[in-house]
Amino acid sequence: MLTVLGFAMIATFLVLIMLKKMSPIAALVLIPALFCVVVGQGAQLGDYVIEGVGKLAPTAAMLMFAIVYFGVMIDVGLFDPIVRGILRFCKADPVRVVVGTAVLAAIVSLDGDGSTTFMITVSAMYPLYKRLGMSLVVMTGVAATANGVMNTLPWGGPTARAATALKLDAADIFVPMIPALGVGLLFVFVLAYVLGRRERKRIGYLTLDEVLVPESDTVLVTAGGGKGGDGGRKATGATGDAPEAVTGAGEADGFQGLDPNRATLRRRLYWFNAALTVALLAAMILELLPIPVLFLLGAALALTVNYPKMAEQKERIAAHADNVLNVAGMVFAAAVFTGVLTGTGMVKHMADWLVGAIPEGMGPHMALVTGVLSLPLTYFMSNDGFYFGVLPVLAEAGAAHGVSPLEIARASLVGQALHMSSPLVPAVYVLVGMAKVEFGDHTRFTVKWAALTSLVVLAAGILFGII
Repeated sequence: MLTVLGFAMIATFLVLIMLKKMSPIAALVLIPALFCVVVGQGAQLGDYVIEGVGKLAPTAAMLMFAIVYFGVMIDVGLFDPIVRGILRFCKADPVRVVVGTAVLAAIVSLDGDGSTTFMITVSAMYPLYKRLGMSLVVMTGVAATANGVMNTLPWGGPTARAATALKLDAADIFVPMIPALGVGLLFVFVLAYVLGRRERKRIGYLTLDEVLVPESDTVLVTAGGGKGGDGGRKATGATGDAPEAVTGAGEADGFQGLDPNRATLRRRLYWFNAALTVALLAAMILELLPIPVLFLLGAALALTVNYPKMAEQKERIAAHADNVLNVAGMVFAAAVFTGVLTGTGMVKHMADWLVGAIPEGMGPHMALVTGVLSLPLTYFMSNDGFYFGVLPVLAEAGAAHGVSPLEIARASLVGQALHMSSPLVPAVYVLVGMAKVEFGDHTRFTVKWAALTSLVVLAAGILFGII
């Protein structure tokens, strides 16, 4: 019964948000609350929610201060040279823009944190997509899928979890997987090229002069309510199907682009801000302090040095409050969903049912089975739930048929490309929130491509004899 209700709860959530019948925050709260009552555990709803909030509170804190930090870095102009460099490289060609998005997301993903990757990628690429009138779900889909492949880095989380759960060395799991993951990343670049060709066909090939309009009209978008000139071009909405006008007078989109004269710029502090960002990312990789603490300190230092006046600091915080509230709200709403899913026992029953449904004859092929199951399980479950709850069971079943735990561990990584678009991943709300894309639109567009990428990684692993 709990198995059926668990799948029904997830299906109801996905259908309602994809059909835009409910907002993600409302759906993440009300649907699990309803199902908690249906399973007869309504009296425990408060305990489940508090437990879920407690687990995700550090993540919410990290996202809040990370948004403030990178928002300030955008304000002061840290990423302006990157945007200008990418624009000149892309030559206003949609194909190059989409491929550039994939490359940038993959490179930034080396820090192992999805939220940071999405904030930097969207900050750099959003103005280009808006100016060229490109579909924003293409940007979010490509960025999420590229980050999903790179999320398998040992310091990214899944590999470390698999190694811990099965008592293996993370290097023994990851290093042999590099060729298969390389094929997966190459597939993402090819996918970006194909999607870019589709965008080029839809909006045409522009010259650089058409994009780089006179300086008086170069305000793409400005933080905290500035203006965004577009020379009268059309910019697509979230899906690219319903264009919205962006006039020369502009509108407030909450992001900064290439305005060289905005009041928030701090050119004389450019190298300080660059050094601070590099130091922050290095400290994250070296795990000198918990990530929430690092971003809290970084945001406080960035605000104090760049905007020493109290009024300026309040203004910058207010400018990014919308993004902070939106993302933090999503995380705490997701805590209700995960809390009910775990607390009621639905997630355990779902996992047990899936494992039990494996035919006896598939025993010798448990690595392949694990790879296939990693797609739906890491999408509908947290990484902790999958790697610590399900993976040991799969490894034990494989060991009974002579399948090495290393093969099981490697196969468990292939679903990460899809996992990064899961509604249970807080970072995805940073991505769609900063890109002004509806979560349902992102899901509908991305899931098929991300699942295909995961299957490509699995096929490459089998072909190379890794899995």
